[in-house]
Amino acid sequence: MEHIRIGYIEGDGIGSEITSAMKAVVAAAVKASYGQKKQIEFVELLAGQKALAQTGSSLPDETIAYIQEHKVAIKGPLATAVGQGQRSLNVELRQRLDLYTCLRPVEYYDGVPSPLKRPELIDMVVFRENTEDIYAGIEWDADTDEAKTVISFLTDRMGVDKIRFPHSSSIGVKPVSKEGSERLIRSAIDWALKNQRRSVTLVHKGNIMKYTEGGFRRWGYELAQREFGAQRRDDGSIAIPRSGMEDLLINDCICDAFLQNILIKSDAYDVIATLNLNGDYISDALAAGVGGIGIAPGANINWESGHAIFEATHGTAPDIAGKDMANPLSLILSSAMMLSYLGLDEAERRIRQAVRQTIAEGSVTADFYHAMAKEGRSATLLGTRSYADRLIALL
Repeated sequence: MEHIRIGYIEGDGIGSEITSAMKAVVAAAVKASYGQKKQIEFVELLAGQKALAQTGSSLPDETIAYIQEHKVAIKGPLATAVGQGQRSLNVELRQRLDLYTCLRPVEYYDGVPSPLKRPELIDMVVFRENTEDIYAGIEWDADTDEAKTVISFLTDRMGVDKIRFPHSSSIGVKPVSKEGSERLIRSAIDWALKNQRRSVTLVHKGNIMKYTEGGFRRWGYELAQREFGAQRRDDGSIAIPRSGMEDLLINDCICDAFLQNILIKSDAYDVIATLNLNGDYISDALAAGVGGIGIAPGANINWESGHAIFEATHGTAPDIAGKDMANPLSLILSSAMMLSYLGLDEAERRIRQAVRQTIAEGSVTADFYHAMAKEGRSATLLGTRSYADRLIALL
């Protein structure tokens, strides 16, 4: 038997409940797919409130070291205080492991309650740059010596006169590099070619931030032409030629226009490459269109080193923690992504098919149950664990 060791971080709030459900489903899917040939062995890694209570650190070095050595891990949601100086543990994991791609596939599962008339038109994969932009965390609070020093340098040495209230301004720096942009866009194009997708759209705000987000756009087109042989076609569009199928279109869209377009022409987009903050907004907006972040999977990946952390994309939901109400689908579908990443495609297929079946038959957790009731649809209310049990029965 092949033992595949996977580190897992339980997470805060509802983390313990959805992680328990995920582990049970993954173990059952692997067994159903491969019998006695393969077995998943989960190894707990500490982070968040549980780690702080047991070790005095929210992110122990041992956790980072394990992921560095074994490369693949999965985690539940981790809490971060707002406006209190504590850095996001999610961001810290991405930064310390250089997980430069936040990968968010967004697709509709038939029967999921959605605010859109045609949610089935959404089928996109978001490549969000993970290590730069304002998420690099380079900022200083107003009235600190650091903020005053930076503002003084900008005004006195660089001639900046656009800080309207310099004596009361917090200040932040937005780094966007050619190298960071290129590796993210390269990954998106590679993925689109390997998975026979239609297009890659560079989403940016380059009309205003001309050297950061505008640079992202410019470097993306240059990379597509230099490394992938993208060519300008007779109609003015830029595409990568492919033998035996349509060319892969490379285009771009300003972020605010894109957020409008995903509502009015969702099927116009396929693979998305974008910067960090844009990607945060876009991923959650798209997830809302297909039923909410409770069903949205995600991963943070360094395609060059092979390191990857798969994760629940929602928060810790402390108001329902311990009540057996949480929807575990975000983490379960993220685990399906993980299985595919590990080459266990049959186990991934079984999980996705079981999820589709539970939704089609109306066996759902409270969030979907109440939404279905508002639409006048019959459904069966399941708790977090009983929903996992239903999935396992269908595997």
